[in-house]
This record gives sequence, C-alpha cells and structure tokens, in this order.
Amino acid sequence: MSLTGIRWSGSRALLVELSDLPSVLAFHSRLLAEPLPGQLDAVAAAATVLIKFGTHAEALAARAAVGHVDRGGVPRDGSRDVTIEVVYDGEDLTEVGMLTGLGRDGVVAAHTGQLWTAAFGGFAPGFTYLLGENRSLDVPRRSSPRTSVPAGSVALGGTFSAVYPRQSPGGWQLIGRTTAVLWDLERESPALVRPGDRVRYVAVREAIALTPAPHAAREFTGPALVVDSPGLQSLVQDLGRPGLGDLGVSAAGAVDQQSMRQANRLVGNEPGTAVVETVLGGLTVRAAGDQVLAVAGAVVPMEIFDASGAPGRRAAMCAPFALLDGESLSLGDPTLGARSYLAVRGGIDVDPVLGSRSSDSMSGIGPAPLSAGTSLPVGRAPLFQMVGASEESTLRLGAVSSELRITLGPRDDWFDSRALEALTQEDWLTTEQSNRIGVRLRPGSNRPLERNPDRGAGELPSEGTVAGALQVPPSGHPVLFLADHPVTGGYPVIAVVVPEDLPTAAQLPPGHTVRFTIVDPATLEPLEPAVAGAVSEGTQP
Repeated sequence: MSLTGIRWSGSRALLVELSDLPSVLAFHSRLLAEPLPGQLDAVAAAATVLIKFGTHAEALAARAAVGHVDRGGVPRDGSRDVTIEVVYDGEDLTEVGMLTGLGRDGVVAAHTGQLWTAAFGGFAPGFTYLLGENRSLDVPRRSSPRTSVPAGSVALGGTFSAVYPRQSPGGWQLIGRTTAVLWDLERESPALVRPGDRVRYVAVREAIALTPAPHAAREFTGPALVVDSPGLQSLVQDLGRPGLGDLGVSAAGAVDQQSMRQANRLVGNEPGTAVVETVLGGLTVRAAGDQVLAVAGAVVPMEIFDASGAPGRRAAMCAPFALLDGESLSLGDPTLGARSYLAVRGGIDVDPVLGSRSSDSMSGIGPAPLSAGTSLPVGRAPLFQMVGASEESTLRLGAVSSELRITLGPRDDWFDSRALEALTQEDWLTTEQSNRIGVRLRPGSNRPLERNPDRGAGELPSEGTVAGALQVPPSGHPVLFLADHPVTGGYPVIAVVVPEDLPTAAQLPPGHTVRFTIVDPATLEPLEPAVAGAVSEGTQP
C-alpha cells in the first residue's frame, strides 16, 4: 500500500492520497479500527481518504502522524450478492451511447453484462460507488450538475455506477431508474448495498414500486409549540450527527451553530438542545402551555398575539421572553441575515434518528420540514440552569457585503493563476438557488474560475468534502458547501472557508456580495496567492 501525498482540506481536515483503490480501502479500514487522536470521521473515496478532526491542533498533529499509521488493512467480512432491476429510459442514455460509441442498446448491454463491486459509500445515505469489471462505460460527469435528480435514478460517473437513493442534486449521467429502496432506517442494515457487496443490474420493461407501511408517529401530551405557519422553510435542528460519513450520512445540524448555541444559552438549555431553524422569516408558533423562548441569528421583527389573535407585545432578539399558553409568536422578514433560531426552554423533544434530532435536507433523515398544524413537544426544563440575560447578537454579517477567510486547496492546483486572482479580487454574488446543501455563487464580473489548461477536461475521482468547501464545476461558478453537503463530490475544491467564518456563510441571503481572503491554515494569517498555493500543495509522507 502506497501513501502518495497529504493535503489540507480546510484547517481541520486532511486529504490523504493513496496509489490505488485497494490501498484506500485498507488504509480506511485501519482508521476505523484505530482512529487517530481527535478523529471525527474518515471518508474513503476513489483515490483518497478524508480525515476530519475536531480542532486544528488535532489535524496538525495527525498530519505528522499519518505517514506512520499501520497500513495493513482490516479484513471486511459479510459481502453479499445484490440484484437491482432497472428500467433503462434515463434522459442521458442517448448521450452516453454517443460518448462511449456503444449506442443506447450497447450501453444497456454493457451495464447489465458485468458484475459491479461496491467500493465505498458517500454523497448521500445509501449512495454506494460501484466499480465495474471493465472501463467500457467510463463517461464524464455533466458540465453543470442538476439541481434535482429523481430518487431511484441509475447513473454513471467516471468509472463508477450508482443509484440515487432519494431526490437530490447530482452531476452524473442518468441512464435508467429503479424502484429498489437503497436506504431504509427500518432495516437492520439501512443501506441495501454496502462496501464489498457484488451487484448485478438486470433490465426490466417496468418496475413495480412497493408502498412502505406508514411509520407510526409517537403520541404525546404535555407542553408543545404548535406551528401555525412554517414560513419559507422551518426545520428542527441540533448539533447534527458527525462521524457517519462512512455511511454517506452528512453531519447536518444547524447551519449557523453559533446562533443556535446562543439561543439555547439564553433559555438555559444545553448547547446541543434541538431548536427550530427558519429561513427568511414567516414562522408563526403558538404555545400549548407557558413557555420561555429566545430567538438568535438573522435579525427579524417579532410580535406576540394573545389567544384571540389580537396583537399584544413585541419581543426582542437575543433575549429570553415568555410565551404564555394560547399566545402566538410571529417572525417577520429579516432585516439582516437569512436564518433565525428559535429555542424553547426544555428543547424540541422529537424522536432522535441516528443519535440526532436534526433534519437533513440532503438525505431526508430526521424530522420532516415543519408544516401548518405540526405540534412540537417541548422537553423537561433543565434543572439548576438559569434563564440567561440578554446578549449582543453573534451575527457578523455585513449589510450588503461580507468577507470570508479561506484556505486554498485541496485542489487549487486544478486552476490557473487567473482563477486564484478572480477568486480573491472579484466580488461574488449569492444566488436564489442556495439552500442548506450549499450557497451557489456567480461572479459579479461574469468571470468564471477557469481550470489549469494542463488539466484539460480531465475528471477528478470522487473524494470526501467538508463544510465550507468551494467546489467548482466546469461552469466555473463555485458552490459553497453548508451543513447538508454531500459526503463526497467529484468536482475540484479550490478552497475551504475557515470554520470560524462558517456562521457568517450560513447567514448569506440571496443577492449578497462576498469577498474571499486567503489565510494560512496553521495561523489564519492572510497570505498572498502564490505563497498560499505553496502551503496547500500535497506533501510526501
């Protein structure tokens, strides 16, 4: 097994490059069996393993220790044979036939005529990268990813095939569809296909979908918040579920954890207690039983109505206040920021999924988006923790523009000097296509980020990603990954926003101007692009 390089992926993660897929799987299995100090997650990919840490100091220590890790793999047992029935009518099937020279029927024959081996998970829960027996279906990803790929889509990307477990963004070529359930939390092993399994695709004329039995909701009585209006989008969030990247499960959780922690602190909750995250205002909740609430994050006007619906009083941001039985709280449009966090003393007491109450918009794991009539149970108020006093807002967002610090890499060498100049000297505007998965950016001067000509039209093998990553598709318009980002991605990441600035990134509203400043991953001190490029380059172990 050969370790060929180590690159920074932000200031708290390392991208370890290995010579081949067997080396990746062996190294990854060793990290799972014997984690490095401070290791939060280890995500295997085609030619790399991404290792995430809790602090920069832990990542720095691991950078020196990675080369000494025992590279003997831990055997994987229990591989299975899995059959997936496919209707081959994908909208990219004709194009794939042209790209491969096989034609539509030839693509189907090549896809069903070979055995596929599950190499690793990633991107989303249940999404498993399958490696075929030959390279006859090696096709590039789309130049610009789709914002929505239907659940059950069977796709090709590079040398891999996979099935999208649920509706999500994606840049692979779609050749068919299946009704097979790739991810089901009711199963003992939620993923239908796990690393090491052998998969055979079978062509069918039509597939019959089985409707799963509805999951019985937990009945409860007691104090609650009833949603009268969810606004544009309101979700239950906590600090997320880190450490499950190997299953394709992103950490999720509150996008602006700094504001979430502040809201909990104000009502006397523990920092990770579940809250309501709402975007761009419009949320209205009604108290069932007397409650103590606080709102932090995006600045919104707040009005309290009595049980008859008559206006009563106004509530202040970043300060605890009472919402009595029958009263309603309404949040208006933000005057600054995008996401507000509503905490209630005792917390939102919905059932946890995989150890967290957070709603993951990428995978569909966790509580469903709130709707009118949703009743949110409120937990028992913590003993010996007092309600806090009013505080200054933690929001650090400019009125019309904001600066975000970035560390270059891990794939800045895929871009030329003009791209680095454009990244740091141009204004970037947030678009309305942004969400919890990522903020889509467009250049204010219509100057996209161009790849290094030496890279040509080459494809980057899928590899692990982190929150804050600036992933750049061939269009040259970067996407800034947020909490629900895919676990792995196949477009190069030119830079990563430092974790300390992610709360600001989370609050960027549509049409906001962003400027990027390059800093040293070790010191967070500003660097010139040429020096920063030298810092980010891969090093030999």
